[in-house]
Amino acid sequence: MPSSDIPKPPTDHEVLIDALRSVMAPLARLAVARGLTHANAEEVLKQAFVHAARDEQIALGQAPHRLVSRISTVTGINRREVTRLVEAADAGPPVPEASLASQVFTRWLSDRSLRVRGKPRPLPRQGDAPSFEALARSVTQDVHPRSLLDELCRLQLARWDVEADTVTLIQDGFTPRGDWQRMLGFLGTNVGDHMQAAVQNVLAEESTHFEQAVFADGLSPESVEMLRALARRHWKTLLSEAVPLLENRIEEDALAGLQARRRVRLGLFTYHEDTAAHEAGGADGAAKAASKPKEM
Repeated sequence: MPSSDIPKPPTDHEVLIDALRSVMAPLARLAVARGLTHANAEEVLKQAFVHAARDEQIALGQAPHRLVSRISTVTGINRREVTRLVEAADAGPPVPEASLASQVFTRWLSDRSLRVRGKPRPLPRQGDAPSFEALARSVTQDVHPRSLLDELCRLQLARWDVEADTVTLIQDGFTPRGDWQRMLGFLGTNVGDHMQAAVQNVLAEESTHFEQAVFADGLSPESVEMLRALARRHWKTLLSEAVPLLENRIEEDALAGLQARRRVRLGLFTYHEDTAAHEAGGADGAAKAASKPKEM
């Protein structure tokens, strides 16, 4: 085979981009499912880049008067944006701009003309005010009222009675059903710490955090459930041993007068999904041999 036909190995940047896709895809799915716009996510991403670059430059001993310039060079974000983001970080976390759907929802809740006995009144979908169409157009002229209605219904915040052609709010807060704020808090802290551990292990010369997993495919739903049951059993054992140990060590460290400023997070998770049919077969449709469990 000519040397020009030999596939080139991927570069570090290409592998990093693939890793980012894997990490960001579920986050994008979560954002879309909960009505967070690309602009909101982009602002958070820029903040993260600026903060990471600033911490790195400070650690390298960069002179304060050159900090903005160096951050701009490292991140590719222009100097004006870097200055804004640094000042915003010093002033505290920014308040994200509300999505159009949330603005419609909030106005419906707060506008006294759209309330009856202290509750949001059902609205005819079309027509002059008070109607959902008029409400939507009072928020924006750029998005069709039907699109905003579909979004509110998708988020399970409103219900459209097609027969009566009326729209009713079914939530009193811009959240889906259940304690989703608490769940999102757990997601941020658990996954955030997991990512911190994985990234530090990659960047450091030696691994400093325990971060392992086992992967296998070619399993039936029944086999997956056996693995889930195994994980639950081991988690109960780990929990029963870890909690007394942690409580004892906190007390002992305090009594010994040690510098007790460390925190720790210990977790266990399982994940499973159906593999696509086209991934399970070769060119002739033959089934791919199941892989043996691998530690990763």
